[in-house]
Amino acid sequence: MTLWEGLAVLAAGVGAGTINAVVGSGTLITFPVLLAFGLPPVTANVSNTLGLVPGSISATVGYRRELVGQGRRLRRLGTASLLGGLLGAYLLIRLPSKAFDSIVPVLILLALVLVVIQPRVARAMAARRRDEDGAPEAGPVLLGGVFLAGVYGGYFGAAQGVLLIAIMGMLLQDSMLRINAAKNALALIVNAVAAIFFLFASSIDWTAVLLIAVGSVLGGQLGAKVGRRLPPTALRGLIVVIGLVAVTRLLIA
Repeated sequence: MTLWEGLAVLAAGVGAGTINAVVGSGTLITFPVLLAFGLPPVTANVSNTLGLVPGSISATVGYRRELVGQGRRLRRLGTASLLGGLLGAYLLIRLPSKAFDSIVPVLILLALVLVVIQPRVARAMAARRRDEDGAPEAGPVLLGGVFLAGVYGGYFGAAQGVLLIAIMGMLLQDSMLRINAAKNALALIVNAVAAIFFLFASSIDWTAVLLIAVGSVLGGQLGAKVGRRLPPTALRGLIVVIGLVAVTRLLIA
């Protein structure tokens, strides 16, 4: 990796950390950059997952006040996330690399759809909370949804946070801030267990991991302070453009 390529990966890490703090889907920034610099898709995905773990830790710590009182919930949902993330990581390593090349364009397009419809989902969640104030948590359905989101996150991860917010927002009676805090903690569990699995079972580009890690931590702090002031529509537009570039890159490779 040349100096300029390294700086580009670092900048992508900062962008991913910032976008994760605002709307999620930071992988759609870093993953295409790693592909553009010649990393094989599976190696790029694994290295990206490891690199974004510090950013997940930073985001979770940043929301520690909103996590107060959610211990029991996170123990149950965290178990589902851990098992799902482990299964997703296992599938990534065990399935042929050609399967990943075929599946990931579909997953990226799914992630882009989730990013685009996120505002509508957020409005629907808010309306549901107003109409069903005091409704109990949907245990088995919620656990199943979080588990499947964990499988998705362990396998690829783009828009994992958007998916978790949609699932919990529709099935939990709580504020958006507390749901977002829980999302950060669950995404951290998925990313961490997948990263640990990859350490022993996959090829890793450690330069990319380090650059993304440093960038994502800086971006997480930037996103917490500045990102919420940026127009969400502009950020979503940027994510969609970069995601479409990634799909095109994979399809013509």
